[in-house]
Amino acid sequence: MNYRHAFHAGNFADLVKHAALLDLLATMQAQPGPLNVIDTHAGRGLYDLSGDEAQRSGEGEAGIGQLMKADDLPGAFQPLRAAVSDLNDGGATRYYPGSPLLVAGALRAGDSYLGCELRPEEHDALKAALKGKAGVKTVCADGFNEAASRTRVSGSVLILIDPPFEKSDDYRRIVTTISDVTARNPKAVVLVWLPLKDLETFDAFVRDAEDAYAGPLLVAEARMRPLSDPMKMNGCALVVANAPAGFIEPLTAICEWTVSRLGDQGLARVWTA
Repeated sequence: MNYRHAFHAGNFADLVKHAALLDLLATMQAQPGPLNVIDTHAGRGLYDLSGDEAQRSGEGEAGIGQLMKADDLPGAFQPLRAAVSDLNDGGATRYYPGSPLLVAGALRAGDSYLGCELRPEEHDALKAALKGKAGVKTVCADGFNEAASRTRVSGSVLILIDPPFEKSDDYRRIVTTISDVTARNPKAVVLVWLPLKDLETFDAFVRDAEDAYAGPLLVAEARMRPLSDPMKMNGCALVVANAPAGFIEPLTAICEWTVSRLGDQGLARVWTA
């Protein structure tokens, strides 16, 4: 897919992923005990929407730019809008936070976050973006391997898997990681982000994930347009293992608003596999 995130920061897919992530964090933090978060593909952590890549694509303005101006946001989007506003000191939206900054900003005393980033230059930027944040560590390493080996065997654990899909085996490795993580900690919550290009690829992934994980999977689709051209990113999906009770409602609100406001003859679906 060759997904260079600087071109896509703050786009519709980020809105879906990050609003869902913040809601999931809040739900898990309502339970007793510390929360451990592992982010397998953390990226830079912070994106400048005034930069050349973002300006050339225009995806940030079409995504977070529209969300910040909207007067009909469902409650599930409010934490994301507040986080973006705080990052920009309440002014124009120049900077957009990646998942590392969003998670770091939500950590409580005792919670922890590990951001994995394989590319050295991106990892350097990630360390700079998270400098001084309590409970935060980064590692320049393969995030799939780190999640499989570092997941705590007990306690509250959230694994975020959001690869750039530059490698042909990313889908297979996601499935393997879901299996490895839940084998170590059967209660670990795994949140996977996926592009939606064509149904054949997506359905094959869901079938493989069902074979690898014994429990139900919560699946949320934001189809921004009909899935008729497999060469385009036509939407995005989230697949959740061990989804908390009640998570379907915010996911539905997030996907429906994104598709209805930012899509073109699209479709929002949330279902259990």
